[in-house]
Amino acid sequence: MGAYIVRRLLLMVPTLVGIMVINFAIVQIAPGGPVEQTIAQIKGRGGIGGRLGGTGGDVAGPTGPGGVGGGGTSSQSRYRGAQGLRPELIQEIERRYGFDRPPLERFTTMMKRYLVFDFGKSFFTGRTVVAMIRERLPVSISLGLWSTLIIYVVSIPLGIAKAVRDGSRFDIASSSVIIALYAIPGFLFAILLIVLFAGGSFLKIFPLRGLTSPGWDELSWGMRILDYFWHMALPTLTLVIGGFAGLTLLTKNSFLDEINRQYVITARAKGLEERRILYGHVFRNAMLIVIAGFPAAFIGIFFTGALLTETIFSISGLGLMGFEAVLRRDYPVFFGTLYIYTLLGLVINLVSDLTYVLVDPRIDFETRGA
Repeated sequence: MGAYIVRRLLLMVPTLVGIMVINFAIVQIAPGGPVEQTIAQIKGRGGIGGRLGGTGGDVAGPTGPGGVGGGGTSSQSRYRGAQGLRPELIQEIERRYGFDRPPLERFTTMMKRYLVFDFGKSFFTGRTVVAMIRERLPVSISLGLWSTLIIYVVSIPLGIAKAVRDGSRFDIASSSVIIALYAIPGFLFAILLIVLFAGGSFLKIFPLRGLTSPGWDELSWGMRILDYFWHMALPTLTLVIGGFAGLTLLTKNSFLDEINRQYVITARAKGLEERRILYGHVFRNAMLIVIAGFPAAFIGIFFTGALLTETIFSISGLGLMGFEAVLRRDYPVFFGTLYIYTLLGLVINLVSDLTYVLVDPRIDFETRGA
């Protein structure tokens, strides 16, 4: 097992580098980078020959590994709208953002610093990316963790009940509801919840945005907890609705597969109680794939659900921060969050495989040459 873990860890390196290379290459041809935005801001204020500084067109200063966007020479013709600005000013803007070096050099420098989690500073806020990630990461983790736990608590009993009552009215009716909810896109369901329960057009039971109310610091600990869950209700429900359908059907199918096996038929022939057969024999084997898939389920919700949910409900997590970084072409923040997301995904995939072995020692990835 040790050799398998070492191989997986070594495989993470080219995978991580490959993902970063692809995104870095795409960024090189993407228009509207920070240099072009700064040029537009300077010309918008009439600062044809102005200096860098002041407001609006500020450059946040040296950003470490952040200079990864488009533009690698000092030719002002490369940038749309640069006509009329002094070449020296264009060169200074490029130098401040780190775009005065060739792309390969910028990428190599960026990856070397990323090895020690030095992501530089944001182009527009001047804050270190590490500090911004440290501030936002707990929010995204808490949202993903609560959603995953609720999905498992609801889906496993429901899946077992559907398997035991396979083909009954309960099974057919619940399947219809599950499929209907699963067919609704997550962003559309979030908007529906806002319209119905957040003061959109009907009731105003839950808050529209954020995770805390004004004056949260002045509340008692009990009221802080209630306020937190009050704000988390709609975002968590959005993620739960989109995620519990697959796990419910997986649980049902796993139990049905085990119920029809020979050892269950033998146990019934011996006169064992149905409840003892179900929870003493079937449950352990059927739950293997469900329990072992918990890490992957969490990271799936953490990745796919964070962006839309945090954006719609204005929750200050990694998803919203990454979305804002893409819109503003804040490349240090964008690549920093991409690096963290990718690294977490690779590690969680390894943890998921190891969980299979812990749940069922009969599984041996080593002998399969994985």
